[in-house]
Amino acid sequence: MIKINRRNFLRVSGASLCAPSLALSNVNQDNTTEIEKEISENIRHNVSSFRALNWKPYFKTLKRGAILVDISSRALHFWSSDEQTYRLFPSSVPMSDDLIKTGRTKVTKKVEGPSWRPTPAMKIRNPEWPDFIGPGPENPLGTHALYLSWTYFRIHGTHDTRKIGRRSSNGCIGLYNQHIAELFEMTEVGTQVLII
Repeated sequence: MIKINRRNFLRVSGASLCAPSLALSNVNQDNTTEIEKEISENIRHNVSSFRALNWKPYFKTLKRGAILVDISSRALHFWSSDEQTYRLFPSSVPMSDDLIKTGRTKVTKKVEGPSWRPTPAMKIRNPEWPDFIGPGPENPLGTHALYLSWTYFRIHGTHDTRKIGRRSSNGCIGLYNQHIAELFEMTEVGTQVLII
C-alpha cells in the first residue's frame, strides 16, 4: 500500500495528467476519430462550443422548437418553442468537408433504439462493415436518433464517446447517449434544424 503524502500525491497526480495524452496517441488506429494537432496559428482549442447563442439571428420563429448545429465549434444548440428551455451540447461532426451538409432541414422522425444500416457511400469506403446492426450497445446510432428530411442524415447518440467534440462522423451529428436522450424528449417531429 502506498502511503499518501505530499510527494506521492504529486507523483501520482503528474502521472495521471500524462495518461490522457498517452491514450489519445492510440485513438486513431482505426481511422474513425480525429487526432488533434499541436496548437498553432491555424489550429486552436475548441473553446467556442461552450458559448451560448441567441436564436434570433438564425430562426424567424421558435414554432416547434429549433436546433442549430455549428460544425466549426462542434456544438448543438436547442431552443424550445416557448423560449423557456435552452440547451447546449458538445457534438461530433463529419470527418471531412465532402461529408458535411449545411442548410435548413427538420426532424421528420424520432426513433428510440434505432437500427443502423451503412449508406451506399459508406459501404464503398468500408466494404468490411456489416450490412445491418440492430438496437443495442454496438449500434453506431446509440440509444436514440432524430431523422432529418435529408436522406441519410441524423442527429443521434453514439456508443463511442471518443468521437464527441471531434471530426469523426460519416455525415451525421453525434451526441453522448445521455444528451441525445434529453434532446429526444424535448424535440418533436417538425422541429426546425439549421446546420451551419
